[in-house]
Amino acid sequence: MKKYDYLVVGAGLFGSVFANRMTERGKKCLVIEKRSHIAGNLYSEEIEGIQVHRYGPHIFHTADERVWQYAQRFATFNHFRYEPLANYRGELYHLPFNMNTFYQMWKVRTPGEALKILEEQRSEITKEPANLEEQAIKLIGRDLYEKLVKGYTQKQWGRPCAELPAFIIRRLPVRLRYDNNYFNDPYQGIPIGGYTKWIGRMLEGIEVRTGCDYLADRGSYDSLAETVVYTGPVDAYFHYACGCLEWRSLRFETEVLECSDYQGVAGMNFTDAQIPYTRIVEHKHFEFGAGNPDRTIITREYSSEWKPGDEPYYPVNDEKNLHVYEQYEQLAGQEKQVIFGGRLAEYKYYDMDRVIRRALDLCEAL
Repeated sequence: MKKYDYLVVGAGLFGSVFANRMTERGKKCLVIEKRSHIAGNLYSEEIEGIQVHRYGPHIFHTADERVWQYAQRFATFNHFRYEPLANYRGELYHLPFNMNTFYQMWKVRTPGEALKILEEQRSEITKEPANLEEQAIKLIGRDLYEKLVKGYTQKQWGRPCAELPAFIIRRLPVRLRYDNNYFNDPYQGIPIGGYTKWIGRMLEGIEVRTGCDYLADRGSYDSLAETVVYTGPVDAYFHYACGCLEWRSLRFETEVLECSDYQGVAGMNFTDAQIPYTRIVEHKHFEFGAGNPDRTIITREYSSEWKPGDEPYYPVNDEKNLHVYEQYEQLAGQEKQVIFGGRLAEYKYYDMDRVIRRALDLCEAL
């Protein structure tokens, strides 16, 4: 008999939910984490009385009642709604695309006026969109695409929009009403006290070891548990046998500023290709002006091509990479004592609620 039922590799959201649920079911779990902290990319730390999202902003949102009830077990959520602005060469536009955006772009005041312009510009694309550029124009027209999508997207992905797959932007919200709420989901907010505290509550009573590199000493770690739950990069697990999966990475520059409010909004996207960063996040606005009233904290976010040693953020789900992942998926299916879960192990971009649902469903199936 091994000491643990499950060795959970990674103390991010998927691993933490899995360990929590299986522990509640009487299983013994050990969670190991390569970084020096828990919570994965959700990690937040308090600076100047403000919860700073160290790996980019995260806003919890879901329409899944069961997931919402589970999430609330570990924290009280505030009523934050994400209403970002787009900055194009000093011009400000509301996001997502709604009547406020259309008024700012075209001075139209009614849905009928906006729809007329949208339909005229959408008609430029007469066939099924073959790439992101054509898909964007079919959704929002040439004007909005050129000012608010093209430069930002090319910075985000490091490729011309005409070389990106259309599906990346198919779910882009377009509303013919005055509504700046970025997400449609009925349940939204941020855990009061920060995401690290939220994950910490999930892991209460569970043995957690940080600073542990599973892949560097796999044999020793495997000997500890009957089953491994692996949440790291799937290609790294198999020693890149089928090739290296491509990702986009991010770099962050965080500053404490001697002013009460820098930009008046939590997130501002910079859609001009000449500005090197994609957005500026002002963290106090996630908590309605929390912290030192004379200081604020901002983070500039830069997108970059992933290379070994960087943190992978967004999978490049083009045809080439999906073909490589299918090969890894087949290899993963042959690992009888290993469960692969989460965005890195499944090469998927998951919203938080989908990560929780995936972990909960998996636990129920075991």
